[in-house]
Amino acid sequence: MNGIPMEQGLLLSAMLFVLGLIGVLVRRNLIMMLMSLEVVLNATGLAFVVAGSRWGDADGQIMFLLILTLAAAEVGVGLGLTLQVFRRFHTLDADSLNEMKG
Repeated sequence: MNGIPMEQGLLLSAMLFVLGLIGVLVRRNLIMMLMSLEVVLNATGLAFVVAGSRWGDADGQIMFLLILTLAAAEVGVGLGLTLQVFRRFHTLDADSLNEMKG
């Protein structure tokens, strides 16, 4: 059984990565920034899976599991920090966080 060609899989992964990166750089809402970061992580995981399937190794799938673990930790920490920012500043706008003091 032939899978997706490597060039098309990596092209899809690159497009998802760029869309996620644009979302992180352009959006000002912290929730949308976290969602865009998830798209970036999924794009890198897709690239690992496509490359692993091309070479016939399970290494890409193992790396994808590690990326999923990292994404789950990022969601937990990121949403916790976002909740604390909302409680303190009553907004999720990233530009309004320049008033933070150490």
